[in-house]
Amino acid sequence: MRRTTALLALASVALLAGCASDNQGAPESPAAAASTASAPAAASPASAAAVPADTSARAHAVLASASGSDVAGALSFASTDQGVHITGRITGLKPDSTHGFHFHEHGDCSTPDASSAGGHFNPTQQPHGHPGEGQRHAGDLPNQTANADGVATVDVLTHDVELGTGGSTDILGGAVIVHAQPDDYSSQPSGNAGARIACGVITRD
Repeated sequence: MRRTTALLALASVALLAGCASDNQGAPESPAAAASTASAPAAASPASAAAVPADTSARAHAVLASASGSDVAGALSFASTDQGVHITGRITGLKPDSTHGFHFHEHGDCSTPDASSAGGHFNPTQQPHGHPGEGQRHAGDLPNQTANADGVATVDVLTHDVELGTGGSTDILGGAVIVHAQPDDYSSQPSGNAGARIACGVITRD
């Protein structure tokens, strides 16, 4: 009787030990443990979001008179995902007059006629033409027209240049020129736009 009771007690202990082992689960293999430890946490929506491209480059140009004119002005340049946006005002123009408007290759307005700014900005070596249509200089921009007070309000988006990238079409450090006559968009090499009556160097803000 005592032997039977002892055997039953041993069986009960073994059964309880087996249940405890099942509750704890099987131990991980070394490979599984390493995999669990090295797995990165799931990214939150904020950290997984794409970072937008930097379009924060900005610059300005102060237009000074040239060729004996009274023209002056201030322009701002902002890099966008579609090109460079130019805004500002040109003053001292004849009322209701129209004027050629271009980027030039050198940021030098030191000579009285602004010839120190060189020719049109043309890194791709194209013929002069209408901005946005066919072959053209990267520096070809739309004509600017003054109102009855001789003020032209500039609001131009050009897709042909960049700002502050250091690339071949980067206008930073170049010049912007206002001409005495309208650009005809066909005469080579500069549209027969006449004298340079204002010049400004494009300088980073």
